[in-house]
Amino acid sequence: MADYIIETAKGKWEVVVGLEIHCQIISKSKIFSAASTEFGDDPNTNVSFVDAGMPGMLPTLNAECVHQAVKTGLGLNAKINKYSEFSRKNYFYADMPTDYQITQFRYPIVGEGVIVIDLSDGSTRHIGIERMHIEQDAGKSIHDLSPTKSFIDLNRAGVGLMEIVTKPDFRSPEEAGAFLRKLRSILRYLGTCDGNMDEGSMRCDANISVRPLGAEELRPRCEMKNVNSVKFVMQAIENEAKRQIDVYENGGKIEQETRQFDPTTGTSKVMRKKEFAHDYRYFPEPDLPPLVLTDEYIENIRREMVELPDAKKKRFMETMGLTAYDATVICENKETADFFEAAAAGHDAKKVANWMMGDFFAMLNKKRTDVLHSPVSAENLGRLVELISQDVISGKIAKDVFEIMSETGENPDKIVEEKGLKQVTDTGAIAAIVDAVIASNPDNVAAYKSGKTNLAGWFVGQTLKMSQGKANPALVNKLVKEKLDS
Repeated sequence: MADYIIETAKGKWEVVVGLEIHCQIISKSKIFSAASTEFGDDPNTNVSFVDAGMPGMLPTLNAECVHQAVKTGLGLNAKINKYSEFSRKNYFYADMPTDYQITQFRYPIVGEGVIVIDLSDGSTRHIGIERMHIEQDAGKSIHDLSPTKSFIDLNRAGVGLMEIVTKPDFRSPEEAGAFLRKLRSILRYLGTCDGNMDEGSMRCDANISVRPLGAEELRPRCEMKNVNSVKFVMQAIENEAKRQIDVYENGGKIEQETRQFDPTTGTSKVMRKKEFAHDYRYFPEPDLPPLVLTDEYIENIRREMVELPDAKKKRFMETMGLTAYDATVICENKETADFFEAAAAGHDAKKVANWMMGDFFAMLNKKRTDVLHSPVSAENLGRLVELISQDVISGKIAKDVFEIMSETGENPDKIVEEKGLKQVTDTGAIAAIVDAVIASNPDNVAAYKSGKTNLAGWFVGQTLKMSQGKANPALVNKLVKEKLDS
């Protein structure tokens, strides 16, 4: 990939970015209470005494959240720490009744790992994971229901989070976007987070700094807080980098601060100034003992692991003949990959992939649905490709059959039989049509024989049209050329 360099009249600059991604853990109950995690319920209906911060209420660690965190760590190719502990992170939260967050500080449950990202030019990059810890989410402040009041919904307060912290390895907005898409794909494959950024179940903080091209030292960073889409993260990085460069080139200084990005204007504003660990007055959580995992516990979870996107992509390329691009797109979503594998079983996998990347995806977009609700089953799509390969129908007729399949859900054999769409492969029948076309177009025949050989395609088209698309195209081409050259 070409280096992402911002060049101004005064020099060249490099962007340095690290990400912190907050991922809600898929679990029926919250991390320290039995309250439901169901999204979309009426405000303040999923709130236990623990979530509400009532005096004397003690947290109890949800074993499922621990299980999901370990599974995620394994999916990140990361070290699972057998010893971890919880701490209290203290500062004023308008939407956290306790005014502290139970999190992990010095001893997280997951250590260093790595994710390989795929870039648009076909290259890859290894992005380092610094750590992943588990913690409780805050509630939600709502400011747009009244001009004079803010409202608090505590349904989200106490929902389990995995905070994934990367190393400052990103050098472009594209790399950050590719990482978020790959991470979301891994989490969804694992079933540990649904990755729905629009619902807030996956949120990203981007730590951004710039430095003169070729410099080694890291300069002060600014954090863009709670950006809720891949597109907006990329925009925030680009806009913040340009803002910092402008400050430096005009003699100013960048101070470490937290900012809020507004995607509608492409600008950001300061939320709060410098933040360091001592600002939060971390101390060990007195109501929770250290978390100690055994080798057996970790290995049992390792045995549950599914085939992840990179491994599946490699297998599809090596055993099914898919291109790197096709395999990347198909494997981004587990349901799509499973659908493809079922459709390709016993058929030409590359042709199935071509149909999925073309007409099939277009149909899903048109109907605003996904593979799980597709009217065309995997088996029927595979069978359609097989009918083309067996010369039962032509590629053109197949598109008409697919259109009917997308409306009725019927199998292609039934449609072809009922509509009389079987391809004509009888040489005599096709030759008769070719003869008729040639006989009725003497001027074009003369033009062909005088050197305009590209007219052969016109005769092929007329023959296919007269056969209502049923004539075998390869046979038509052969017969047209033979008869025109005779």
